[in-house]
Amino acid sequence: MKRVVVGLSGGVDSSVAAYLLKEQGYEVIGLFMKNWHDDSVTISNECPWLEDSNDALLVAEKLGIPFQTVDLSEQYKERIVDYMFNEYENGRTPNPDVLCNREIKFDVFMKIALSLGADYVATGHYCRKGTLEKDGKEIYQLLAGVDGNKDQSYFLCQLSQEQLSKALFPIGELTKPQVREIAAQMELVTAEKKDSQGLCFIGKVRLPEFLQQQLQPKEGLIYEIAADNPVYTEEKPQFSSLEEQLAYEAKNIAYSPETGKVVGKHQGAHYYTIGQRKGLNVGGTKEPLFIIATDVKSNAIYTGQGHNHPGLFKKALFVKNSEVHWIREDLALKPGETLDIMARIRYRQPLQKARLHQFENGLYVAFEEPQSAITEGQFVSWHLEDELVGSGVIS
Repeated sequence: MKRVVVGLSGGVDSSVAAYLLKEQGYEVIGLFMKNWHDDSVTISNECPWLEDSNDALLVAEKLGIPFQTVDLSEQYKERIVDYMFNEYENGRTPNPDVLCNREIKFDVFMKIALSLGADYVATGHYCRKGTLEKDGKEIYQLLAGVDGNKDQSYFLCQLSQEQLSKALFPIGELTKPQVREIAAQMELVTAEKKDSQGLCFIGKVRLPEFLQQQLQPKEGLIYEIAADNPVYTEEKPQFSSLEEQLAYEAKNIAYSPETGKVVGKHQGAHYYTIGQRKGLNVGGTKEPLFIIATDVKSNAIYTGQGHNHPGLFKKALFVKNSEVHWIREDLALKPGETLDIMARIRYRQPLQKARLHQFENGLYVAFEEPQSAITEGQFVSWHLEDELVGSGVIS
C-alpha cells in the first residue's frame, strides 16, 4: 500500500484531495504547515492559521486519517519572506506563491513527508500530472487542470522532474463545483469555506502593510508621462542581428523626471509595481493612472493615463540563463534554437502566442501581440498545448 502525505491547508481543495486518495486505496496522512508566527501583521483579530489548522484537524478526523502540524516558519521566513523583501528593495515584484511551491511545499515539506516513509506528496492544486516514456526513461509532465477557470499549473511552474515524480494532484480532473459537491456529500466542514486570499500560508496579510513594516518609507514624486511623448514614436534603429532586435524590444524605456510632469507624491518606489492602478491617490485625471515604471534608485514613479497607454506594452521579455527552468529538460533549447509556444506572464492570463529564442546569455520570449505590464521578478511560463514545459524569472 502506497503512503501519501497530503498538505491539508484547512481549505476545501486539500480536504477533497485527501478524501479521493483514501478512496483510491492509499494510506493517507494529513499534515498542516504552519508557516507564520508574527501575528502583528495579520489583519483584524482573526487568527487564520489557528482556524485553518483546526479545520484541517476536523477533516482528518472525519476521514479517519492521522494528522499532525509541522512548523516551517523558520524556513518560510528565510526562503520566502526575506527573498520577497530583497526583491522589492531592488524594485522587482516577486511571486511568493510560485516560490512557496518550489521551496516549501515540494522541498522542505516533501522532505518531511519522505522521512515519514511517504511515497508521494499530494496537494489540492487544480493541475494534472502526465507520464510519458522517452528513450526508455520515464518523463513527468505538468498538465493544466481540467477546470479552465481554476487551472493552477502556473503556480507549479518551477517544479523539477524529481519533485513531480513524487507529486500527486488528486483534484486536477475535477472542477471547483464538483469538488465542493464531494465535500458537501462527505459533510466536510470545509465544504462551504471561501477560497483563501492573501499570501500563501501567511494568512490574510495585506501586502502593502506587510512591506511597510520592513521597508522604510521614503517620500518621492509621481510623474505622469503623456501618451504622445516622443519617447514612444522614436525611430527604431537598424538591427544587425535578431538578438539585438529582441534586446531592444525587451528593454525598459529609461524615463527621467524631465520627460513627465509631477502629479503627486508617494511613500517609496519599492512599494509599487508595474501596471498597478490602486494606491496612488492622485485624482483629477481624465483616465485612471497606471504605473508604467518605477525607479528605486532615484525613488521615482512614472505613470500614464488609461490601460492602453503605450508605456505599458512590450513585445518581448528576457530571462537570464540562470533563471531559465525547464520542467521538460528533454525539450530545453540550445543556443540558436527557437520554439513556438504559448506563454503567460501572470496567473489567470489567457495563454498568448509567442516564440522562444535561446541565445548564449539567456532566453527571449517574443510575443505575437504586445503584452501589458511585463513585470520584473514575476514568472513567465511556456506551454505546449495543455502542458506547462518551462518557466523563468522575467529580468
